[in-house]
Amino acid sequence: MKKNKLIFDYQFDFEILGFVAPVKDYKLAWAINKLLDLRLKKVDDYYLELINQPDLMVPQFIQIKEHGFVQLLKNKSNTFGPSPAYLIPELKVMDYFMLVQDFTEDININTYIERLSTVDFIQNVVKIDVTKLKSKENLLTY
Repeated sequence: MKKNKLIFDYQFDFEILGFVAPVKDYKLAWAINKLLDLRLKKVDDYYLELINQPDLMVPQFIQIKEHGFVQLLKNKSNTFGPSPAYLIPELKVMDYFMLVQDFTEDININTYIERLSTVDFIQNVVKIDVTKLKSKENLLTY
């Protein structure tokens, strides 16, 4: 019997900022809201089932905009197991990721980086190239 293979081509039409910030997720969301004039709100954890790996329960905050969204995701999962599970395992050093999708181009990602770099408990903010991530499909939360 002939086998068919279905190939998906996902669109990653968002930008990603990675944070090294060893703080609680609600404290980081509060700081982001204050600095960037956003309204990130806590929503249900992002649940991701993976093959041959433990399931992930990732805390998330989101603001839906008219033409896009801003989403804050914790990298380390809330699941319990022998070893911690990560949303993006190749970037274990990152504590959080902020996904920014803006089709109106009102948001300047470089301004976000400059402002967030001034927060004392954010040790590092970097822009990440989504095309170079091996587990970029884990970021398709919508």
